[in-house]
Amino acid sequence: MMNLKNLDNSTRAEILVQALPYLKRYYGKTIVVKYGGNAMISDALKEQVMEDIVLLSMVGIKVVLVHGGGPEMSDVMKRLGKVPEFVDGLRVTDSETIEIAEMVLAGKINKSLVNLIQMKGGKAVGLSGIDGRMIRADFRDERLGYVGDVIKVDAKPITTLLDNGYIPVVSTIGCDKKGNIFNINGDTAAGKIAPAVNAVRLIMMTDIEGIMSDPKDPNSVIREIKISRAEQMIQEGVISGGMIPKVRCCIDALEGGVSAAVIIDGRVPHATLMEILTDEGAGTMFRKG
Repeated sequence: MMNLKNLDNSTRAEILVQALPYLKRYYGKTIVVKYGGNAMISDALKEQVMEDIVLLSMVGIKVVLVHGGGPEMSDVMKRLGKVPEFVDGLRVTDSETIEIAEMVLAGKINKSLVNLIQMKGGKAVGLSGIDGRMIRADFRDERLGYVGDVIKVDAKPITTLLDNGYIPVVSTIGCDKKGNIFNINGDTAAGKIAPAVNAVRLIMMTDIEGIMSDPKDPNSVIREIKISRAEQMIQEGVISGGMIPKVRCCIDALEGGVSAAVIIDGRVPHATLMEILTDEGAGTMFRKG
C-alpha cells in the first residue's frame, strides 16, 4: 500500500489531481457502505474505514454507514450464559436474545462507531431501524424467532441527517406496528436502505477479494458482473454459503434503482477510497443485465 508520507510534494499533488474526476462524479451524491467482516474486528482497519468515510463526507459525498455486529453479539451472549444458535446462517433470536441485540448493535457498537467518526473529524449520528420506525419488518421464519424481513424503509431520518451534514450510522434493528423488535441481517438491510436513500452506489465489505469464477483460485476475481450471470453462478453453486445473501443484497439494490453495487475486500487498507476514487476499484462490481 502506497504511503503518501514517503512521496514528494509533486507526486502527492498528482495523486490528488487524478482523484478530481471521481470527486466531481460523486459530489452531492449518496453512497451506502455496509461495514462488517475483519474490518470491523481489527482496530487498525476500523480506524482506516472511518478515515475514508470522514474524508468522503468532507469533500461533499454523502455517506450512510450501515453495520451489523454478529461476532461481538455472540461474544456477549456467551458471557451472559447463552449459546448462539443458527439456522441457515441466521441467528435464532428469542425474546432474551433480541434484548441483547438491541444492547450490542444499537448501543455499544453503534455509539462506538459514532464516537470514532467524530474523533476523526466527522459529524455522525447513530440510528437504529426503530428510530422513526425507519426499518419496518415482519417475522421471517418461526424457527428463527425475532429475525425480521425488511418490509419497508422510511428514509426520512437518514436523509434529514445527510442534508444537515451528518454521517448516519445505522444499526440493523427493525420493528413492526405491534411493537415487536427484530434482528435483521445487515446485508439484507443495506440492500433495502440504499435504494430508499437514492444512493448511487452500495459498497459491501467482506473478507474476500470479490466474486471468483473459481472459488479455489484467488486470482480468478471477476471485476464486473451482470445480475443474470450472478444468478447463474448461484444456481451452479459457484456462489454459495454466506456470499449468497451479499450477492442478493447487491441485486436488490440494483433492482431498486441503485446505479452500481460492489463487494470489496475490507481487509485491504482504505479499500473504500480505492473503490470510489480509482478506475480499478477494489472488488467485484454488479451491474444490471
